[in-house]
Amino acid sequence: MNQNCQWIVPDWPAPSRIHALSTLRHSGVSDAPYASLNLAGHVGDDENAVVNNRKRLIGAASLPAMPHWLKQVHGVACVNAMDIADGCTADASYTNKSGIVCAVLTADCLPLLLCDKHGSTVCAVHAGWRGLAHGVIESAITAVGISAKDLLAWMGPAIGPDAFEVGAEVRQLFIQTDNDAQEAFRPSPRGRWLADIYHLARLRLLKRGVEHIYGGKWCTLSDPERFYSHRRDGNTGRMASMIWILDHSGN
Repeated sequence: MNQNCQWIVPDWPAPSRIHALSTLRHSGVSDAPYASLNLAGHVGDDENAVVNNRKRLIGAASLPAMPHWLKQVHGVACVNAMDIADGCTADASYTNKSGIVCAVLTADCLPLLLCDKHGSTVCAVHAGWRGLAHGVIESAITAVGISAKDLLAWMGPAIGPDAFEVGAEVRQLFIQTDNDAQEAFRPSPRGRWLADIYHLARLRLLKRGVEHIYGGKWCTLSDPERFYSHRRDGNTGRMASMIWILDHSGN
């Protein structure tokens, strides 16, 4: 894993023209409780601070353009980033064009980035438990139109398996369609269940034929220095996970 003070760079064997990152919470201008690199405009933060943070990110990360921000609703829709304007209601976007930045915002939910071995297509997926259970990963794989055996997947920072407590109804929602999902749940001390969102996503990917899976080693809730966590803090900011294709000139 490569990282500096502002973001995590996926450690995966993506083609050289594929660039991706997941931001951390610092090096921005937002005040508490959004301190400091909040990139979401829907959480109550000062609008000017969000605009400033987004501009800072473009410059610091040498993004080829402003990311295509989605209006995420814990659904399964995956849209072509070329066809949308900011605020499009969807939970994933993809592109096969260079210079287009696909992005999702998270603060406990799982950000999933996809690309193919040839560097021709990229996709960013917002996968909370609702989206996972209802098929957002499957929807994204279908939308990109790439053979699953040629896809690489990277799981960014999400709530960890020792912190994600859910009710029996959430567990049942997963195992009623996939009995193997039982592996991702264990009893919690409070009589509920601890869910491993990384394992749930890995199962979904593997069952669709995606074998090259990376990342999935963080816990947003237990690391307040680096990550926002909605479950930990309630009203808080959002990190961004994004992916794009460079053209042959490096843009």
